[in-house]
Amino acid sequence: MNSEQPEEPGAPQPSAERGAPIGRRVLLGTIGLGALGVVAAPPLQRALESFLGAAADKDPTGLTGLLPNGGGFRYYSVASSVPHKNASNYRLTVDGLVDHPKTYTLDDLRALPQTRMVKDVQCVTGWRVPDTPFEGVRLSQLLDAAGVHGKAGAVRFTCFDGAYSESLTLDQARRSDVLVALRMQDKDIGHAHGGPVRLYVAPMYFYKSAKWLSGITVTEDVRPGYWEKLGYDVDAWVGRSNGRDDEPTT
Repeated sequence: MNSEQPEEPGAPQPSAERGAPIGRRVLLGTIGLGALGVVAAPPLQRALESFLGAAADKDPTGLTGLLPNGGGFRYYSVASSVPHKNASNYRLTVDGLVDHPKTYTLDDLRALPQTRMVKDVQCVTGWRVPDTPFEGVRLSQLLDAAGVHGKAGAVRFTCFDGAYSESLTLDQARRSDVLVALRMQDKDIGHAHGGPVRLYVAPMYFYKSAKWLSGITVTEDVRPGYWEKLGYDVDAWVGRSNGRDDEPTT
């Protein structure tokens, strides 16, 4: 998550009891806007989601993370603010243990072959958004274009919020269900959801899907990310990590 990092950061530490983390948010989350978000018509839901996204971007307290929105996603903050990027100023660098370091613009990424997948999004705090479409460039394609060195074993991701980071093993990063995502829910990814470009790691808890992606660095070893330094599992397979038994994100 980032100024909200992938809609996960800012969440409490995971618990061995299924659903326990989210329980600490239930009381406030079911009052007022929470109830409204569940029953509102789609236009009102979208307005509520937009409002919470904008509020979270300016909320250093993280209190907006306690409010569920109509789209099912929650916003959590680890940075007080995040700069906005667009086609004119967005850049994604691929570097580290590679033969051909490269910097991509948003138009460069859009020109590459795109992969679309529809899977559930599962947060380690307990909430799930079913059948969420993501579309973008397979991370493996960018790694192949860069020419990964033989001694490489991992990939580190950095974000333009200046705070968030994540990592995957090289084998995990090469999976076909790991995307450098440009679209979510069949529209360009907006700022509140980590746009214009975010990572999407479909089979893992959503904190692995770093928002506001700005750097892909190939390394020898996995480097724990922002939340992993605070206790989250590095290998974050849905239902097989963090003391949880959620159904896989099929």
